[in-house]
Amino acid sequence: MADGLFRSDHVKRCISELLGTYVLVFVGPSSVILLPKLSLSSTPEGLVLVALIFGLTVSAMIMLLGEHSGAVINPALALAATSARLLKKELLVPYILFQTVGGILAGLTLGLVFHPLGDSTNLGSTKLAANISPIAGIALEAIGTFILATSALAATSWIRRTEFQALMVGGTLTILIILIGPLTGAGFNPARSFGPALSSDYFSSFYVYVIGPVVGAMIAGVLFRWILGSRDHQWSIAKQSTL
Repeated sequence: MADGLFRSDHVKRCISELLGTYVLVFVGPSSVILLPKLSLSSTPEGLVLVALIFGLTVSAMIMLLGEHSGAVINPALALAATSARLLKKELLVPYILFQTVGGILAGLTLGLVFHPLGDSTNLGSTKLAANISPIAGIALEAIGTFILATSALAATSWIRRTEFQALMVGGTLTILIILIGPLTGAGFNPARSFGPALSSDYFSSFYVYVIGPVVGAMIAGVLFRWILGSRDHQWSIAKQSTL
């Protein structure tokens, strides 16, 4: 893995993944933190606003960083892409490592920016609704991640124009947050959940946001690989600009 990590093109991709994940995990949870200060907590308007901010941030990262690394910015999606044979195996561990570091750095930044102001959201951490059990939470996170991963894999394989790829993936995430956000916080991304949780020391049901996304992503990757029917197909950033 060391040789794969320190190749110059791999370093560029890994830094791109770190930056993209950092931006997502800072901007998205920031919108959650600001909702109470805008008197929008637990309102339909607040939910839509957060969903749009997350979706637009993902779309922007795809537009800006897709040509460099694919703008995966999600360890679960990296697993899905590897399972579908759209991401080279040698990139999986470096991607997950740098995505996680990006999430941690974003969580620390959230703490520096918002902790002095007082925060009732644990820095935008993902949380289960009172009536949602951990098992139900895992199932919902798995379903949401499955849909998101399938959208990303399909965009990579069948849509050539980066702006349409960004629209598809960002739009899918926006809709999923609106539908599942009130129930689980709509994590779908272990790095997104881990950064704020670590910085705020809030790890209640954190395993839900690891197990659910990993299971959903793995199923999506294996099924997509079966549907695609191409065992030798490898992801080429030069030809397919984003995931």
